[in-house]
Amino acid sequence: MSVKPEHYDVIVKPVITEKSTLASESGAVVFRVAKDATKPQIKEAVEAVFGVKVKAVNTTVTKGKTKRFRGIAGVRSDFKKAYVTLEEGNTIDVTSGL
Repeated sequence: MSVKPEHYDVIVKPVITEKSTLASESGAVVFRVAKDATKPQIKEAVEAVFGVKVKAVNTTVTKGKTKRFRGIAGVRSDFKKAYVTLEEGNTIDVTSGL
Protein backbone atom coordinates (compact mmCIF):
# COMPACT_ATOMS: atom_id res chain seq x y z
CA MET A 1 0.00 0.00 0.00
CA SER A 2 1.51 3.34 -1.01
CA VAL A 3 1.54 6.37 1.26
CA LYS A 4 -0.69 9.19 0.01
CA PRO A 5 -0.43 12.80 1.20
CA GLU A 6 -3.91 12.62 2.72
CA HIS A 7 -2.73 9.88 5.10
CA TYR A 8 -0.63 12.50 6.85
CA ASP A 9 -3.74 14.71 7.16
CA VAL A 10 -5.60 11.92 9.00
CA ILE A 11 -2.89 11.25 11.62
CA VAL A 12 -2.09 14.49 13.47
CA LYS A 13 0.38 13.22 16.10
CA PRO A 14 0.98 10.37 18.54
CA VAL A 15 -0.26 10.79 22.11
CA ILE A 16 2.39 10.02 24.72
CA THR A 17 0.85 9.91 28.20
CA GLU A 18 0.77 7.45 31.08
CA LYS A 19 -2.51 6.01 29.82
CA SER A 20 -1.23 5.57 26.27
CA THR A 21 1.93 3.90 27.60
CA LEU A 22 -0.21 1.41 29.51
CA ALA A 23 -2.24 0.80 26.33
CA SER A 24 0.96 0.10 24.38
CA GLU A 25 1.69 -2.86 26.65
CA SER A 26 -1.43 -4.54 25.24
CA GLY A 27 -0.48 -3.79 21.61
CA ALA A 28 -2.38 -0.51 21.18
CA VAL A 29 -1.04 2.85 19.99
CA VAL A 30 -2.82 6.17 20.57
CA PHE A 31 -2.92 8.94 17.95
CA ARG A 32 -4.58 12.33 17.79
CA VAL A 33 -6.45 12.30 14.48
CA ALA A 34 -8.49 14.71 12.36
CA LYS A 35 -11.96 15.33 13.80
CA ASP A 36 -13.68 14.25 10.58
CA ALA A 37 -11.60 11.07 10.13
CA THR A 38 -13.49 7.77 10.07
CA LYS A 39 -12.28 4.45 11.48
CA PRO A 40 -11.60 2.94 8.00
CA GLN A 41 -9.61 6.06 7.03
CA ILE A 42 -7.56 5.85 10.25
CA LYS A 43 -6.89 2.15 9.69
CA GLU A 44 -5.77 2.73 6.10
CA ALA A 45 -3.52 5.65 7.09
CA VAL A 46 -1.78 3.78 9.93
CA GLU A 47 -1.22 0.70 7.77
CA ALA A 48 0.19 2.78 4.91
CA VAL A 49 2.42 5.12 6.93
CA PHE A 50 3.84 2.61 9.42
CA GLY A 51 3.62 -0.62 7.39
CA VAL A 52 1.76 -2.63 10.06
CA LYS A 53 -1.48 -4.64 10.21
CA VAL A 54 -4.28 -3.03 12.23
CA LYS A 55 -6.65 -5.26 14.18
CA ALA A 56 -9.12 -2.63 15.48
CA VAL A 57 -9.64 1.12 15.79
CA ASN A 58 -11.52 2.72 18.68
CA THR A 59 -12.10 6.48 18.70
CA THR A 60 -13.05 9.07 21.29
CA VAL A 61 -13.89 12.75 20.96
CA THR A 62 -12.63 14.88 23.85
CA LYS A 63 -14.54 18.11 24.36
CA GLY A 64 -12.46 21.25 24.87
CA LYS A 65 -12.21 22.63 28.38
CA THR A 66 -13.07 26.19 29.37
CA LYS A 67 -9.92 27.88 30.66
CA ARG A 68 -9.21 31.37 31.97
CA PHE A 69 -6.13 33.41 31.08
CA ARG A 70 -5.65 36.81 32.73
CA GLY A 71 -9.34 36.87 33.64
CA ILE A 72 -10.50 36.25 30.07
CA ALA A 73 -12.41 33.04 29.44
CA GLY A 74 -11.40 30.90 26.50
CA VAL A 75 -12.16 27.42 25.20
CA ARG A 76 -9.67 24.78 24.14
CA SER A 77 -10.44 23.01 20.88
CA ASP A 78 -12.24 19.66 20.75
CA PHE A 79 -10.06 16.82 19.49
CA LYS A 80 -10.36 13.20 18.45
CA LYS A 81 -8.13 10.35 19.61
CA ALA A 82 -7.81 6.92 18.03
CA TYR A 83 -6.76 3.84 19.97
CA VAL A 84 -5.27 1.61 17.25
CA THR A 85 -4.87 -2.06 18.23
CA LEU A 86 -2.23 -3.85 16.17
CA GLU A 87 -2.10 -7.49 15.06
CA GLU A 88 0.25 -9.82 16.95
CA GLY A 89 3.89 -9.25 16.07
CA ASN A 90 3.41 -5.66 14.82
CA THR A 91 4.84 -2.68 16.70
CA ILE A 92 5.12 1.08 16.20
CA ASP A 93 7.83 3.13 17.90
CA VAL A 94 6.07 6.49 18.41
CA THR A 95 9.18 8.11 19.90
CA SER A 96 10.98 7.97 16.52
CA GLY A 97 8.46 10.29 14.81
CA LEU A 98 6.93 10.12 11.34
